[in-house]
Amino acid sequence: MGEKIWFLKNCALFEQLEADQLAELESHCLSRKFSRNSPIYPATDHADAVLLLASGRVAICNITHDGRKAILAFVEPGELFGELALFAPRDDDEYAEAVEASTIVLIPRQEMNRLMEQHAEVAFGITKLMGLRRQRIERRLKYLLFRSNRERLIHLLLELAEQYGKQVPEGVLLGIKLSHQELASIIGSTRETVTVVLGELQDEGKLQLGRRRIVLIRPQALADSVHRPLSLAGA
Repeated sequence: MGEKIWFLKNCALFEQLEADQLAELESHCLSRKFSRNSPIYPATDHADAVLLLASGRVAICNITHDGRKAILAFVEPGELFGELALFAPRDDDEYAEAVEASTIVLIPRQEMNRLMEQHAEVAFGITKLMGLRRQRIERRLKYLLFRSNRERLIHLLLELAEQYGKQVPEGVLLGIKLSHQELASIIGSTRETVTVVLGELQDEGKLQLGRRRIVLIRPQALADSVHRPLSLAGA
């Protein structure tokens, strides 16, 4: 089995395709590797392609009106992104970058359109993907509006715990490694402010910090402090 076919087969969107259909799709795809912090689009010259993350992790970002970077969402292996290329040119203010060393499969727009026309489940999957991603972003915005830096950071830590949390003896380890600057870019704050608030939360015994490592020692106490329901996998 070719590498690209393996990547395509491991995308839930293409699970229903037959081997010959996957092979046909693969023949039109390209794969590229990106080092950590490398821009993926608009740096690629494939603005009319939908992108599949084969390995690594990608951040979807936006430039704010004052020129700052805002992280809107993270993409995990097996997920598509850049799907708006199916319907309209990408927003010039939006871009994607590799948070970790990543391998990307570029699927031409015309091939995705053909699959969507021939396979209702693919069209439904694309629509569902866009809806869930928008829902996640809107939920984050809801928790960020009219709140202090401390409250915004706590909401973000809880969101990351719900999405990437791993139970460890000390508490809940965030299974995604983000710098203080990256955390600040998500909540619309500054690296210095995030560092101060994380230090305060550690002094209060609510979390434990390491090098690009955060463990929530008392996640329920954090949730209670911002009046947010907590839903942790396996809890």
